Amino acid sequence: MSVVVVTDSSAYLEPAAVERWGISVVPLQVIIGGREFDDGAQIDAEGVAAALREWTPVTTSRPAPQRFGDAYEGAAARGATGVVSVHLSGEMSGTYEAARLAAKEARIPVEVIDSRSIGMGLGFPVLAAARAAAQGASLDEVAAAARTCAEGTRIFFYVNTLEHLRRGGRIGPAATLLGSALAIKPLLHLADGSIALLEKVRTTARALSHLEDLATSAAGETLVNVAIQHLSNPTHATSLATRLSARIPNLNHLTITEAGAAIAAHTGPGMLSVTISPATSEPT
Repeated sequence: MSVVVVTDSSAYLEPAAVERWGISVVPLQVIIGGREFDDGAQIDAEGVAAALREWTPVTTSRPAPQRFGDAYEGAAARGATGVVSVHLSGEMSGTYEAARLAAKEARIPVEVIDSRSIGMGLGFPVLAAARAAAQGASLDEVAAAARTCAEGTRIFFYVNTLEHLRRGGRIGPAATLLGSALAIKPLLHLADGSIALLEKVRTTARALSHLEDLATSAAGETLVNVAIQHLSNPTHATSLATRLSARIPNLNHLTITEAGAAIAAHTGPGMLSVTISPATSEPT
């Protein structure tokens, strides 16, 4: 063991991938009605959805720096000579800053990276770093693999309403008004690390069709990995996966996963996202 990769729970990586690549995952905190839970371990998306339906206040918070410190210390105790710690956008959370604070106190070198994304927009750079680490790459090389992947990764997503994003401060009130008028369905993306309104369409069917077109265009002719993540929306996720498999000419690997509590708190049920990431010939 040389370099260990650490991330946070907002990537919602499949457990098999976490185990295979030896990734350490630090959970975000989800607060429901004043009670705090570890994302994934103590609360899931269904628990958040139930709270939202009952209008119970739901918020999220960054992990304490000590949680990252424990992850870095655990890596050192297992024989790691360095850590690459890759996290969700610093524009959306204090998680990146908490990791940086912990890195200053670590007894082995820790390179902390802001993915400028979330969900598999974070997950793909984490996996790229973990693959490089498994091949014996140096700390700088593992960090470079994460940064290169992050720079080439695009994420698009659909939500039923912008209200949850507005309440959590993840999107401005002007965009919320645009999304609410005439029952318009919003399509969003990540721009400079922040959630931004991309298009407005009038029906769910048209929104999902546009989502497919955006993903296909982003993939182009290059070899790509694709991830579809959803919240209580498996039918649309599976349908979208089928259509993208037929339309993307150089699809290396496609996965479907359900996102978790921290994302559910800010998007609400029904969210559907597509992440397009450059690939090597090796499946994710």
